[in-house]
Amino acid sequence: MSENHGCRLVGISRSVVRYVPRVASGETELREHIRRLARQNKRYGCMRITALLQREGIKVNHKRVHRIWKDEGLSLPRKRPARRRAGPVGEIFMKAEHKNHVWCYDFVEDRTEHGDALRMLCVVDEYTRMCHEIRVERSIGSDRVIDTLNWLFLTRGVPGHIRSDNGPEFAANAVRKWLQNTDCSAIFIEPGSPWENSYIESFNGKFRDECLNREVFRNIAEARLVIENWRRHYNEQRPHSSLGYLTPAEFAAQKGSSTPFRFPLINNAKTKDNTKTLIF
Repeated sequence: MSENHGCRLVGISRSVVRYVPRVASGETELREHIRRLARQNKRYGCMRITALLQREGIKVNHKRVHRIWKDEGLSLPRKRPARRRAGPVGEIFMKAEHKNHVWCYDFVEDRTEHGDALRMLCVVDEYTRMCHEIRVERSIGSDRVIDTLNWLFLTRGVPGHIRSDNGPEFAANAVRKWLQNTDCSAIFIEPGSPWENSYIESFNGKFRDECLNREVFRNIAEARLVIENWRRHYNEQRPHSSLGYLTPAEFAAQKGSSTPFRFPLINNAKTKDNTKTLIF
């Protein structure tokens, strides 16, 4: 049977049969580079890998990366679709409008390979998505919460508000009184409404998926080192989709702050000339 007759029977043109795809220049190097980035960042998807390539100065669009991504079988396992919620979507009270406007904090728990408990206090700026601190301890009470916030307020400035759930470490009288004295108002979400603290919940999910689920800690010292390295990577190297694929550090540097840097103050501690003093 001739080629002409065969193409008529199948219903395609001869040009399609004779077409030989051309390999773009640099295709082999680009594939190897994508594979290497995927191995280094096993929980990154196609769009975030594209952002990493573009940050390195490689001119490539997401469609080309997606084609190579599918050819190499690098797609992540599909997540179970979220259950649809009936009724109106919950609003976030006091949404952050600038840097140091609203912070949020929460606990994440894990264990070492020997079963020892690890408790981590995560503090995040809701506007810039910058993770200011991940404190790793065996246990964290209200006194350590105050100690962590005291250091951050001195080095990062005092936020206008700080959001949390109603955990006993956050709702303790000592923490609430200390925040009141530093002129930072505490925002407590409604019990059983984690979506009202969505920024820290989203961060905790990334933290567990990209760090905790991939590491086995031998002891607390190793956990502190690995987690601090991941925190710096998250702030300085990981592109954030909601920030236009900028890192939190880059976004914070671009946007800056619309309010002056505020040191923590104690309302009830005054000098002889009736002025407030700094916390050290």
